[in-house]
Amino acid sequence: MGAVCQDVADLIKEGRELILVHGGSHETNLVAERLGHPPRFITSVSGYTSRFTDRETLEIFEMVYCGKINKQVVEKLQSLGVNAVGLSGLDGRLLEGRRKESIRVREGGKRRVLHGDYTGTVERVNTMLLRLLLDNGYLPVVTPPAISYESEGINVDGDRAAAAIAEALDATDLVILSNVPGLLRHFPDETTLIPRIERTRAEEAMAFAEGRMRKKVLGAVEALAAGVGRVIFADGRVEAPIRAALDGRGTVIA
Repeated sequence: MGAVCQDVADLIKEGRELILVHGGSHETNLVAERLGHPPRFITSVSGYTSRFTDRETLEIFEMVYCGKINKQVVEKLQSLGVNAVGLSGLDGRLLEGRRKESIRVREGGKRRVLHGDYTGTVERVNTMLLRLLLDNGYLPVVTPPAISYESEGINVDGDRAAAAIAEALDATDLVILSNVPGLLRHFPDETTLIPRIERTRAEEAMAFAEGRMRKKVLGAVEALAAGVGRVIFADGRVEAPIRAALDGRGTVIA
């Protein structure tokens, strides 16, 4: 995260307008284990793997994402001279969507319907709040969860939330950082990086997506369909990762 924050600070000094969206699933897993409520991962009938989020898991999310990680990022950015403001999707109804009443999953070769899950998808973004901050020199640092129309916290995918924000603000670029150099033709072989995909063929990228990358590609497809200029999957482990992505290092869909 240190390299990302330094990169954000440098780009802002050059006059770039940015919004930083982060997650923290690994740290959440560790905390959940310590609290005796280990994570439960499920696979939807459409093949996407995600965390089953009951009410206790949602509260752990709020503690880790909105508390520890968000404030650590804000603290680091402030030390670099960036006037960062930490926000969850709950704050000011920044990220709003519908809570799923039930989810259909595959378990043990069988299909089941699970209830009591606090998940959803971002359908509305409070752009007025984001513009208020951006226009007055603040950097929004945004994290899940979002808020439902019934005012309940809901766990949403961070990459798809970033895509929704990019769409709402008519962003020119959406950069999605991870621990691989981009989309790989033969995961996990990093020498098989796909450097470029035409936006008209963006959905074909799903054929190369494994695990968590499937949600990232889905977010990219949604952002491009909504008019975002380009999406770059890039390596968050390198120096100046955002700048490298904007210079075309990674997988560029445009």
